[in-house]
Amino acid sequence: MRIRLARRSDLPLLQAIERAAGEPFRTLGMSRVADDDPPPLELLNGYHEAGRAWVTTGPDNRLLGYLIADEVDGSAHVEQVSVHPSAARRGLGSALIDHVAGWAAAGGLRALTLTTFSHVPWNAPYYARLGFRVLTESDLTDGLRRIRAEEAEHGLDRWPRVCMRRDVPHLTETVRPQ
Repeated sequence: MRIRLARRSDLPLLQAIERAAGEPFRTLGMSRVADDDPPPLELLNGYHEAGRAWVTTGPDNRLLGYLIADEVDGSAHVEQVSVHPSAARRGLGSALIDHVAGWAAAGGLRALTLTTFSHVPWNAPYYARLGFRVLTESDLTDGLRRIRAEEAEHGLDRWPRVCMRRDVPHLTETVRPQ
């Protein structure tokens, strides 16, 4: 497995990964999520140009997953992380998240945040295993409140959702002097 910045030529493949990653939601009665369109190419290109889109590839260099992130209120916000179902349960999602945690630390950001479905096994319970904690309403920053409002407008509040956070150690805390 290799993680690298996404290339412009990768962007249509990210859409294909997103479509495939949405399919398992059908088994939970969440067909609307499965049917949701992937991020448009122009949006993905914005992440690409900003250097905030990463992909993971297999030994054959085939794209298996991706992560796009924003900076929100001093934290790296995981806007989307998706792994193709054929490559699920291999640690690719957690590797992408750890990679972005390193990027966040190098940029002086203090945490990773994300929004997710609270009862979907590969959502909130998964992120809790990766060290994320659910934020209370009083813990939410203005940026996270804005994101949640946009999600509600998009209809994602049909199912319970939460905001989560994982602190990111600063590089000085993770690098020991020799």
